[in-house]
Amino acid sequence: MDARERLIVALDLPSVSAAAAMVEKLGPAVSFYKIGYHLAFAGGGLGFAETLVRADKKVFLDLKLHDIGNTVAKGVESVAKLGATFLTVHGYLQTMHAAVDARKGSGLRILAVTVLTSYDDADLAAAGYDFTVPELVAERAAQARDIGVDGLVCSAEEAANLRSIASAGMVLVTPGIRPAGAEKGDQKRIMTPARAIVAGADHRVVGRPILEAPDPTAAAEAIIAEIASAAR
Repeated sequence: MDARERLIVALDLPSVSAAAAMVEKLGPAVSFYKIGYHLAFAGGGLGFAETLVRADKKVFLDLKLHDIGNTVAKGVESVAKLGATFLTVHGYLQTMHAAVDARKGSGLRILAVTVLTSYDDADLAAAGYDFTVPELVAERAAQARDIGVDGLVCSAEEAANLRSIASAGMVLVTPGIRPAGAEKGDQKRIMTPARAIVAGADHRVVGRPILEAPDPTAAAEAIIAEIASAAR
């Protein structure tokens, strides 16, 4: 995979106009974008996803669907029509089954979210789980594999272990990526782009270190160069 396609820039911006300006600024440096709640619910965010696809960009819709099976299925069918490459769902059995069944016949790939990268063991305990983060990630990854989910969203810390669980062809997408020296923000399980590659991640999601950089294009190119060097 080309190093440029391994970088997914998170368009965590307040409006479509701001996102469009950032995409224009980044130009050919970036070929893959993530649209999450912030932009999707800002008004026109999902329509902007179609605009990106028409411009030959790849789109990752990070909507983390989780509902009764029929509702999830209808949502997946609608997203498939947008031309997105990836769509996230939470890693619950019924949700994953419904999403996998609904995406058949399309080019959409379903990614299961194992455990959010802002969570640690204490957060899971507070939510009532009798698991550590690695234990719950491994269990959900194995279930996703058996159901036929196309990939996993996980911390780069878990990527190496998940490579031994995931089936051939499953992709690992890692948020919580921070270049050396960058602020952690609200993430608790983070890793540099190079270390994520070595750990076995396929795609790295980067938002603020690029969006808030004085020169976003230079920041993106530096990360791509780091990815390319680590992948050799």
